[in-house]
Amino acid sequence: MSDPHSSAENARPFVRETATSRTLHFSIATIQSRMDLADPDALALKYTRTIMGFLLLQPAPRLITMIGLGGGSLAKFCHRFLPAARIEVIEINQDVIALRDVFHVPPDGPRFRVIHGDGAQLVRYRTTRPDILVVDGFDDDGQPTRLCTQRFYDDCYSMLNTGGVLAVNLHQGDHEYDEHVDRIHRAFHDAVLVIDDDESSNSVVLACRGPALDAPVAGVDRCLRALDPVAAAQLAEAFETVGRAIEERRNA
Repeated sequence: MSDPHSSAENARPFVRETATSRTLHFSIATIQSRMDLADPDALALKYTRTIMGFLLLQPAPRLITMIGLGGGSLAKFCHRFLPAARIEVIEINQDVIALRDVFHVPPDGPRFRVIHGDGAQLVRYRTTRPDILVVDGFDDDGQPTRLCTQRFYDDCYSMLNTGGVLAVNLHQGDHEYDEHVDRIHRAFHDAVLVIDDDESSNSVVLACRGPALDAPVAGVDRCLRALDPVAAAQLAEAFETVGRAIEERRNA
């Protein structure tokens, strides 16, 4: 199902470690994932906390599908702090999957599994309909072409349950960044929110299948109260940012 010549499939990851953190890389210039050694389940990178803003739009997901495992930051966080959700992660690079124990990724079980496969094929030939679809797939060349075509984003829309949310991590330095955002707008009929990360060159795009961006949301405080206090403390600032962006969109 996957292209044997894909750079995403064949890129060789490596790990660096300091006294406080462990990071996953495809090149020394960029960090794919960071884990705090003192708190392996924490979301150490800001964009990952922003992605969790999907809870403001879909506060009780039953199935979360992720494309791109990396160091497993989002997968671990959701597994620990969203106990009512099942999590499936698809990763094209077997060498990345081989590092799951290094990054404390949970073993496969009833609520959690990692699948070796092609995310673009997964959404095209879907067998499940998630409430949340997270796309965070990168290799040593950036975001793989197969994960940012118009067909791919159209397939993401079709895959989601009604009321579902797509959360995409995009790199602002990509020369096709604006086109990627435009494709998501077309696929999701402009039900799209773009949130820039002032800590790095990432943007998080939240796109809804349905009227969630224009309907009343649960509210930042209510969503935080529904979470474990440890998770709420990590997500409070990101939720405020996403909440403001939702309000600004509505008032525009």
